[in-house]
Amino acid sequence: MERRSLGITGVEVPVVGLGTWLTFDLGPERQQVADQVVDTAYASGTRVFDSSPMYGRAEQVLGQAVDGHRDDVFIASKIWTPSQEQGRFQLEAQLDYFGGRVDLEQVHNLVAWEQHLAWLEHEQEQDRVCFLGATHYQSSAFEELEGVMRSGRIDAIQVPYNPLERDVERTILPLAEELGLGVIVMRPFAERGLLPGPGPVHLERIGVSTWTEALLKWILSDLRVTCVIPATAHPAHAAENAAAGEPPWLDDEQWRMVKELAG
Repeated sequence: MERRSLGITGVEVPVVGLGTWLTFDLGPERQQVADQVVDTAYASGTRVFDSSPMYGRAEQVLGQAVDGHRDDVFIASKIWTPSQEQGRFQLEAQLDYFGGRVDLEQVHNLVAWEQHLAWLEHEQEQDRVCFLGATHYQSSAFEELEGVMRSGRIDAIQVPYNPLERDVERTILPLAEELGLGVIVMRPFAERGLLPGPGPVHLERIGVSTWTEALLKWILSDLRVTCVIPATAHPAHAAENAAAGEPPWLDDEQWRMVKELAG
């Protein structure tokens, strides 16, 4: 099986991106923090960066941080509002932050998804939005998400997946494979619920250097996953996360070991 692709022309999509939830909601006086994280992630091979209006100032901060790399990166953001008028306002702000285009525009948590996809499809025709997607973090919404996936109107989904949150394995990942949709994974560390993790003896048996590497490789060993987007405010962590996106992936025994150690 080959890993799912978002079909991006001219931009190679590494399997580890960078999320901005809780890490890039920074005041102007702390912009340098985001700049250093993005520069390190980029130098380490990261090309996918994800944000949302839900994340405070994160979009604006990310836009400034990637400014020197914009032609070489893939920006995924979101529309997060029940109002079409406010949704259009959010898109205009994103276009200002991200150099006139959003590579993947996702309807965040399926809020008013039918209404938003209707006008976002017109934005696609104007080349201001390249791909469309939908997200949700709760398994209780996955039945609705399946309907959106089957509509033929989106190119990708974003869902949580880690050893503690595996509901996507039942229907979402098989359906994404069937439909050829990209899969972006949020919450790879279960909102830090999986950290700090086991000690060196177990890590050596898994064949990794750190527990975060084990968790990222656990996710990416499922080739239906296109990209995983751990968030961080530390440049060293951004480099370590990016390195986890390189094969070899975990074999069946190593995969089970990570799952068991995660509890």
